[in-house]
Amino acid sequence: MRFPGRVRLVEVAPRDGLQNEPAEVSTSDKIRFVDLLSDAGMPSIEVSAFVSPKWVPRMADAGEVFAGIKRRGGTRYTALVPNLLGLERARAAGATEIAIFAASSETFSRKNINQTIDESLATYRDVGAAARDAGLRLRGYLSTSFGCPYEGPVPPSRVAELAGRLIELGAFEVAVSDTIGVATPGQVVEVVEEVARHAPLPQIALHFHDTRGTALANVLMALQLGVTTFDASAGGLGGCPYAPGASGNLATEDLVYMLDSLGIETGVSLQRLVEASRFIESKLGHPLPSRYLQAARAVGSRQ
Repeated sequence: MRFPGRVRLVEVAPRDGLQNEPAEVSTSDKIRFVDLLSDAGMPSIEVSAFVSPKWVPRMADAGEVFAGIKRRGGTRYTALVPNLLGLERARAAGATEIAIFAASSETFSRKNINQTIDESLATYRDVGAAARDAGLRLRGYLSTSFGCPYEGPVPPSRVAELAGRLIELGAFEVAVSDTIGVATPGQVVEVVEEVARHAPLPQIALHFHDTRGTALANVLMALQLGVTTFDASAGGLGGCPYAPGASGNLATEDLVYMLDSLGIETGVSLQRLVEASRFIESKLGHPLPSRYLQAARAVGSRQ
C-alpha cells in the first residue's frame, strides 16, 4: 500500500459539531475551544456559521467568536455562509475562508436549505464572485454524496457533475460528504474515481461520519487513491439530524492516531488535541464518542 507523506485536516467541531448540540455552550467556551484546537496545530478550523439565528440558534454568536479567538500563524479560520449576507458578515468578522453547502440529491436540498440544487448553485455563483473580489478562498461542501436519507443511493456520476460545477463557481476544494454515514470503502473508490474525472484530485476532500463504524476504513481507502484532505471533528462531536442516534463525525483523535501510526504527517499534536476535546466535553454534559478519547480516559482513570 502506498500512502501520501502528508495530509491536511479540516477541523469542523466548532461549527458542524456544535450546531446541533443540545447543550448551550457559552461564547467564551467556544472561543477557548477554538484556541485549544489552534494550539494543537490544526491547519484549518471551521469556527462558526453566519446563518440565520432563527434556523441555527447555536451559531448566533459567530461574530463574537471570531472576534475573540487568538489567530495562530499557519491556521486558516473558516466560516460557513449560505448567501451574500452571510459572506459580508464573515468578511467583516475576519474569516480568511468561507464555505458554501450544496446537496447531491434534490429532496435533501429542498428540506435542508429550501432550494433546488440549481437554485442553490445560482446563489453560490454570486457568493463565489463576491468572495473572489474580497480575496477570500471559497470551499464547497457537497452533502449526501454517498447516500440520501430520502432518496437512497446517489449515482456517483451525479456527485461528480455537481463537484465539477462547484469548482467552476470558484471553489478551491470540494468536500465530498457522507452526511448520514453510509459510505463503505468500495463506494469510496467508485465516488472518488468518478469525481476525479471532473475535478483535479488535489481539489477533492472527504467528509465522513462514523455512523456505521466505517469512517477510518474509508479514509484508509481514500489515502490509497491519493486523497490528501479530510474533515474531522474533535472528540467525534456532532451528528446529523437526519440520522437519529448516529455517533457523529469522524473523530479527529481517531484519525490522527491512525495517520501517526502510518507515518503520515499532519502537523497536529495528538496530546493537545485530546486536551481540546476534554475541555469541550466538560461543557456538554455527556461523553464524546471518540474511541481514542475513551481509551485515554480509561488509562488515565487507572493511573
